[in-house]
Amino acid sequence: MVATVEANAERVLDKVLAAGALGDLVVQEESSLSLKAHDGELEEHKVTSTRVYGVRVVKDDRAGIAYSEAADPAALDSMVEQAFVNATFSRVDPAESVATGDTILVTDDASLCPDDPTTVEAKIAAALYLERELTARDKVRNVPYNGVQDATVERHVFATTGRTAHSRDRVCSAFAYALLSDGDKDALEGVQSHTRRFDEIDTAWIVDETYQRCVAMLHGEALSSKHYDVLFDVEHQADLFAVFHDMFSAKSARDGINPLRDKVGERIAVDALTVRDAPLNADGLGYALFDDEGLPTTTTTLVDGGVLRTLVHNSATATHFDVPNTRHANRSPRGPLGVGLHQLEVAPGNVDETALTSGEYLEIVDLAGLHSGGNPVSGDFSYGAAGFLCRDGERTRPVRNITVAGNFYGMLNKIDAIGDTQHWNPERSALMARIRFADVAISG
Repeated sequence: MVATVEANAERVLDKVLAAGALGDLVVQEESSLSLKAHDGELEEHKVTSTRVYGVRVVKDDRAGIAYSEAADPAALDSMVEQAFVNATFSRVDPAESVATGDTILVTDDASLCPDDPTTVEAKIAAALYLERELTARDKVRNVPYNGVQDATVERHVFATTGRTAHSRDRVCSAFAYALLSDGDKDALEGVQSHTRRFDEIDTAWIVDETYQRCVAMLHGEALSSKHYDVLFDVEHQADLFAVFHDMFSAKSARDGINPLRDKVGERIAVDALTVRDAPLNADGLGYALFDDEGLPTTTTTLVDGGVLRTLVHNSATATHFDVPNTRHANRSPRGPLGVGLHQLEVAPGNVDETALTSGEYLEIVDLAGLHSGGNPVSGDFSYGAAGFLCRDGERTRPVRNITVAGNFYGMLNKIDAIGDTQHWNPERSALMARIRFADVAISG
């Protein structure tokens, strides 16, 4: 008989306790379907399934990790032994331990991993539809990037304290990026859609929106180099915050590479800015009932009226700084204990859409090289960009081949206005009011 995950976890943690140590175990199972079309035929039909066990042991103030993709007793025993060997080579760290508590947490499958009547054949038809319908549009050369995906991730956390946590999440997605040409002008644009049920994806909207974006950007040209007011679209505003997530990390603060490490309680942005991490908003695909130490999550206010209220902590950083644990532990089965945000929110401001988009501004709808072009330590960034020059909410001309550059931390003090409506990004991992940044350097 094949042992259950729970039985395997008991075996692993019993061995950890028998060695006079504490420990926790992360087990992650992933199953996915990935489809891609090319020239009217299915180019990729990939089905994958993985399960990884990852143990962290703490003994004599030293932590060691090891993982196994096999679940037989010999492999699990070897994994535990290797973790103890690895611990002997790690630095002494009295702050790293296993969080106390014996809570039992389980997510609701009905909401986070719903049944979906869509057949595999229907998903294949959707992938073919995206490529076929876009290719048939005027001036579309091809659809180099397209796909349909259906992925389920099941996650278990077990601790020697008796704590257990279990979640199962499903995300279905579809995307298409088309290359449109007219003479010597080319435009590559696209959109994506993510949801928990595939039958909620509107493939016709993806086709129409992708094509309209290509047409809109086809004849874009560079702007004169100067400073502009800038609004990022909802996707790229969230992406920009994601590049600089480490500004909230207590782990990077402990490592000495967080420029805001000594700024808690101080003003870091304009009064209008409030930023929260809201893991329990079930409308988002970043929902998290617990962190990767298996501790229950809650909403954490990071910036309140421009003042940095806290960094995000796991049990080790909270002990090191002698502050409450915000329960933002982040650990993959293969990795050490870190910290990470769950689901970022920018709270609504008091400016309506008409006022937010008044006068002249640049709307940026594409940024290239997000992570390579940004430095989370200094806050400096420089990205190739595209978008639209706008006036009073109307797009007046498309803009391409420009560079947007600046310092993200400095930009937080150059916010001109924050909209009164929140928007999800396409991945539904961030819920943000739109921000109008003033005096941003643009070079053509």
